[in-house]
Amino acid sequence: MIPLLETPLGVREANLSDIGESGTIDAFVRDTAGATPFHLTAWSRAVERGCRQRARYLVAERADGGIAGVLPLTEMRSPLFGKALVSTGFGVDGGVLGEGVDALGSGAWELAQRIGCPGVELRGGPAPGGWDTDDTSYLGFVRDLSATEEGELLAIPRKQRAEVRRSLGLDLEVVTGGEALLAEHYRVYAESVRNLGTPVFPAALFRSVMAAMEADVLTVRHQGGAVASVLSVYFQGTVFPYWGGGTAAARTLRANDRMYFALMNHARGRGCARFDFGRSKTGTGAAAFKKNWGFTPTPRSYAKRSEGEAREVNPLNPKYALMVRTWQRLPLPVANIVGPWISRGLG
Repeated sequence: MIPLLETPLGVREANLSDIGESGTIDAFVRDTAGATPFHLTAWSRAVERGCRQRARYLVAERADGGIAGVLPLTEMRSPLFGKALVSTGFGVDGGVLGEGVDALGSGAWELAQRIGCPGVELRGGPAPGGWDTDDTSYLGFVRDLSATEEGELLAIPRKQRAEVRRSLGLDLEVVTGGEALLAEHYRVYAESVRNLGTPVFPAALFRSVMAAMEADVLTVRHQGGAVASVLSVYFQGTVFPYWGGGTAAARTLRANDRMYFALMNHARGRGCARFDFGRSKTGTGAAAFKKNWGFTPTPRSYAKRSEGEAREVNPLNPKYALMVRTWQRLPLPVANIVGPWISRGLG
């Protein structure tokens, strides 16, 4: 247990194996502005099971024991990419939620020092005082869904709308479901990230998230074979298309265009009112693609504290350029064997 800090709030590490405590934390998360699915204890447990990286979860409490703020953390350890406490592992958001920003930041730093991690990385949320911040590297893309399918189509800017209309005229089948679609999704996603030059995450991570979270898979097939697929998470009326990609044939078939438009309509049918397209690196093709769909980019603010040089796992880092090019040329079966071992340490 982390000692109480000299502040009005006490900070301690939660016991995520305690169902009652996890339920109390999740109730706080759902009732607090700025919450994301990455703040839920289920996400922390799913990452721990799927990637074997230990979940840590800090809680700031008032004198009466009521929760004032939380900070989910993942203890990332990798022989290739080093060690860090990350909020949250394999998420694009997280960070401090609620009150006690400095107290939770200090608690995370004390925990990192105690367990031998030289740095702490916070993705989103307010930054503790004195930490290094970055609000230029990543952009977020979120907008409201339209009330109807036709309204959704008209909300897409003209050039991209034409691509969606073309996709609607092609011989493509859209299917949605749960665990039964995971193997097909993984094959598509693994090919997609190999083509981008990055290692695929362990299949166990996808299974764990599907089992623990409100999630589903939407897949686009052509002549019976999957060409695009996305695993989405649902939280508080927002759909988060999180792990998606397409095969080499997807571009010609406009399968990705069909996939995301179908997901917008599918999510509306599930009661969602918002579409969170996730983050993209500033100045990349992925960011331009999302802007073309009518999403206004918003800077994402991240914060770090470290002893020495901070961990850097961004694939656009020039020092990884050769690794990326090499990975793109790997045979897919080889990439799928080696990739999960590498990626489980990326976080």
